[in-house]
Amino acid sequence: METVALVSSYDKEDMASIKVLHSCTILTHRIITNRLHILFHFTVTLLLLYYRISHFFNGNSLPALSWALITISEIIFTFIWCLTQAFRWRPLSRTVSIDEIPANMNLEGLDVFVCTADPRKEPTMEVMNTIISALALDYPPGKLAVYLSDDGGSYITLYALKEAFAFSKRWLPFCMKYRIKTRCPEAFFSLAKYEELSITDEFSAKKDELEMKYNLFKRNVEKICEDASNYVVFDRPAHAEIIHGDTYMDDNENDEESTKMPLLVYVSRERRPSKPHRFKAGALNALLRVSEKFSNGPYLLVLDCDMYCNDPTSARQAMCFHLDPQMSPSLAFVQFPQMFYNISKNDIYDNQARSAYRVNSFTVLNQI
Repeated sequence: METVALVSSYDKEDMASIKVLHSCTILTHRIITNRLHILFHFTVTLLLLYYRISHFFNGNSLPALSWALITISEIIFTFIWCLTQAFRWRPLSRTVSIDEIPANMNLEGLDVFVCTADPRKEPTMEVMNTIISALALDYPPGKLAVYLSDDGGSYITLYALKEAFAFSKRWLPFCMKYRIKTRCPEAFFSLAKYEELSITDEFSAKKDELEMKYNLFKRNVEKICEDASNYVVFDRPAHAEIIHGDTYMDDNENDEESTKMPLLVYVSRERRPSKPHRFKAGALNALLRVSEKFSNGPYLLVLDCDMYCNDPTSARQAMCFHLDPQMSPSLAFVQFPQMFYNISKNDIYDNQARSAYRVNSFTVLNQI
């Protein structure tokens, strides 16, 4: 997931009162190893290019076209490789300090964008788990807004979103009361050990009750999906619906679990077969225009529909970079590495993208 800062309305006095919100450390123990590997790899690459070029002009029996294409492709790959070595040449580690954010600070609005297109290709329950985890972010509810873009215009997604919000009205108070970190219901209920929580009879009873309600919610959505005859509507007008507009729970339950809820909006943009819809980029542009009319948050959090927020403080962590007075005012993106689950142990094609998210992203994230 990633957050995008569009504008910042904090004045200079507010920024001056904020302490340093993150620390930066140069990983000296990795510099020597990284640089030796880079120099060795670069030397071998130069020798290979020298061999290609010298034999191209001196070899009489070589297929000229094939040899030239191979040489050009290797030069291009070498150039791309050189561009990616800056992160490994000077590896950094950044640590945020959420506790240093002033308690009385009025945080800016945050709009969360989630895009989905087809319930058959993107299971509806996975999308709803992403929405629920976004609603449960540790961020002021009055400054948090969640938008779901349904590019398929499916009534299944709209129905599931309403059911997800009904469940979240009980799920959010439970997470806040017991300080749950894994706020994706599917991930939480599948845990063998429930984090480092003090398991009491009250907690167990409430957890079992919520698990029953979640399973009922899941069965209802799956039944709608099974009985559906038309999953996607390709020719439709635009449709936007506020699932929850007031930041307070609008039910009449008189218990101590009543809590504030973020804004939740469903958006299905206009789609015509004769006009290009620009796929996800077009969906995000439509969400920008819709959010301008409702919340108009200056910061955006863009989530994949099947990637849940595994840490409720992730939004505040990103804000530590945006609000830190020592950071460059041109900072625009803070990206978190993605973690993949249920991957085959024989992952010969590296679908986990370990090179991108566990090796390079360690420095890419910290170089921003």
